[in-house]
Amino acid sequence: MKIKCIVTAAALAVIALTQTSCEKVSPQGVLMAGTAVEDRVEMSYSYFQNNMFESKLDFDLMDAEDGYSFLVGADSHITTDPGRLMEMLKIGLDNDDLLYAHLGDIADTKAEYYIVLQNALREAQYDYVEKYYDYDKDADLYYRKGKDYKYGRKYEEIQFPFFPVVGNHDITHNGWALWSNVFGSSFYSFDVCVGEDSEGEIYDHFIFLDTASGTLGQKQVDLIEQGVIDGKGSYRHTFIFSHTNIFRPSSMQFASTFPREETFFLLKQFDEWKASIVFCGHVHAYDERLYNGVYFITLDSMSERNSPKPGDYLVRVTVDKDGTLEIENVHMNYVAKK
Repeated sequence: MKIKCIVTAAALAVIALTQTSCEKVSPQGVLMAGTAVEDRVEMSYSYFQNNMFESKLDFDLMDAEDGYSFLVGADSHITTDPGRLMEMLKIGLDNDDLLYAHLGDIADTKAEYYIVLQNALREAQYDYVEKYYDYDKDADLYYRKGKDYKYGRKYEEIQFPFFPVVGNHDITHNGWALWSNVFGSSFYSFDVCVGEDSEGEIYDHFIFLDTASGTLGQKQVDLIEQGVIDGKGSYRHTFIFSHTNIFRPSSMQFASTFPREETFFLLKQFDEWKASIVFCGHVHAYDERLYNGVYFITLDSMSERNSPKPGDYLVRVTVDKDGTLEIENVHMNYVAKK
């Protein structure tokens, strides 16, 4: 059963007109927009409370007792050609990666570009469902292959495991209205069950931060301090995803735009979370380093316009059953048709 769902221009253009444009350029050169981080986090937190654990996550999927892997990309800057993003999703599907994370600047903010983006995600979701689910025509329900589940799901209830953070280009030209319409929340976390011991189930934790404005903002700092994304509080691994970089890959790239106090706050928080890896994008340059026991990886742009030649623009993390981490760079071959 093939389901086609094509997003129309009207569906997104109306949303884009709900706010007036007042973007600006910060002193650090980072594009800003009318929907400030405080408002984005407030809306995201409301979405997180009301929807996150009911609709965003497919708990059939978040089960990785025999080990798992996940794929990370950054800065795809989609306009009319979603080829690199679709290649990333196909690589993830072919490799049976548990989930795919994206570090912001997913599309340049025009309604037509978000139509391209959302249709690409719809196509990838169809391929995902075809691979991992069986369809019961009589019940009009989908059942996870290889799982002994006694209940099925409607097609629209199956969560495609694509988890992005929001980037500065995503919020320019009132892009937050477009981005949030597709993804709902820019500030969230979830768990992956990786087994159990005598004390109960064991989890890995995934945290996604809204750093698109080059600052956490007071609301996000307050919510972090209140522990709203701490989850169960004790994890085997914690992985953190941010658009804005913490470290500067070289003198040729932007330094981090976080205020000094927020940088210290984040580094302290990463330590308290016992973070294993922090992923960042934004500067279109690859960097990796170990600081205070935490591994930091900054990814290059996977955009075909920014990185026209094939290259290693993705990162895959493999988490073995015993918790051992393996990190590899993943090659992309797509070149836009001329």
